[in-house]
Amino acid sequence: MRKPEAPPPHDSRNYALLREPDQLIQGLTAIRHNPLVNGKYLHWDELRRRPKPAEMSHEDWWCLVKYVRIAMENPLPLQGINGNPFVYVVVPPIPESLRNIDLSAGGRIGVPDQIMNPETRDRYYVSSLIEEAITSSQLEGATTTHRVAEDMIRSGRDPRDKSERMILNNFNTMRRIGELKREPLTPEIVLELHRTVTDQTLGSADQAGRLRRSDEDYVVKNLERDEILHVPPPADQLPDRLKAMCAFANNEAMDEFLHPVLNAIILHFWLAYDHPFVDGNGRTARALFYWSMLKEGYWLFEFVSISRILKSAPAQYGLAFLHSETDGNDLTYFLLHQIGVINRAIEELNTYIEKKTQETRTLERKLKGVSQLNHRQRALIAHALRHPNHEYSIESHRMSHSIVYETARTDLLDLVRRGLLSVSKNGRTQYFTPILDLERKLRDA
Repeated sequence: MRKPEAPPPHDSRNYALLREPDQLIQGLTAIRHNPLVNGKYLHWDELRRRPKPAEMSHEDWWCLVKYVRIAMENPLPLQGINGNPFVYVVVPPIPESLRNIDLSAGGRIGVPDQIMNPETRDRYYVSSLIEEAITSSQLEGATTTHRVAEDMIRSGRDPRDKSERMILNNFNTMRRIGELKREPLTPEIVLELHRTVTDQTLGSADQAGRLRRSDEDYVVKNLERDEILHVPPPADQLPDRLKAMCAFANNEAMDEFLHPVLNAIILHFWLAYDHPFVDGNGRTARALFYWSMLKEGYWLFEFVSISRILKSAPAQYGLAFLHSETDGNDLTYFLLHQIGVINRAIEELNTYIEKKTQETRTLERKLKGVSQLNHRQRALIAHALRHPNHEYSIESHRMSHSIVYETARTDLLDLVRRGLLSVSKNGRTQYFTPILDLERKLRDA
């Protein structure tokens, strides 16, 4: 990734417009006092390549756009390594997008029945945890295939290599976040999450769950171009910066209201910017984002994977960090990118659930033509697809179809033999439940 060209400092030494009030007013009128360029929040590195307005240089065009943005800035408690605070600007489509996220991720209107249904929500919850664990790890270099990693988690087998260990660690971290969502964030919790996410994956075991030391200060580089992309704060500042980050996460550092979704996104950026650990910063940053969203009541994020979206365009993810850092600590670039990611992730969840619903209906239709199963067995499996936690007994099956005991017993044991049901015993009664991966088993068959 190439580091974007930073704009010249925005002061009167660089821009004659700032020394000429009349010209400044005329220029601002020409751009309609708009912080956007054709509806987009462009960085200087992008704006300088666009066709400029008539009778205006690219530099003057940038000066005017930046002038409007500075007038709209909101400061944040996050300090850059240059000592200046990060800021953000509320521009379209931020307000509308935040309202959509409020309605779709924090409310109950329009939520798919499969997530509201206690009998099916657990299946989607576990699938989401697995998806986020895999894609978040793949963003950081894990190479295991999705199918192998999912089989590892569902079967409970031990990981075979570092990539699988990264994925299992991420899965355990996401489950832990579900337990911590009502707890205030503390430095100890951040260190615990890092320890969980990096267990047995670092060069030295003592690096997990502790901050960088002074002999471990480093820079983030583009190795292909030998170009420095980011210089994190030095190690001696990290304890105080971690405390400040936790105060921000707990809504103790802002004098004015900050929308909870923006809070979560900024927390994501903050930890990644500080890079307080030798490795595992990205995974820990995304974990903190989930903690913040769940803490604020965005319960749908138990089912949403942002890393799946980030993995599809990792360069845009990196540029969002670099644009914010190189343009005077303007965090608006990262906010806009992440809000877009969140909305796409919610849309993909709805698409995924609709797809699974259609697959279930298709399987139910196909079951009607499976000659190896009788009509009673087909009815039971169709019911099991919609109620994966349901328990069946010989008596319940007998009553449902008005058949004799021995016929009901034969039906159920045959489904066990085919690997579609599992059987357990409580006292003298046998209970039959759908296997965990019933849909895949039927599709493969």
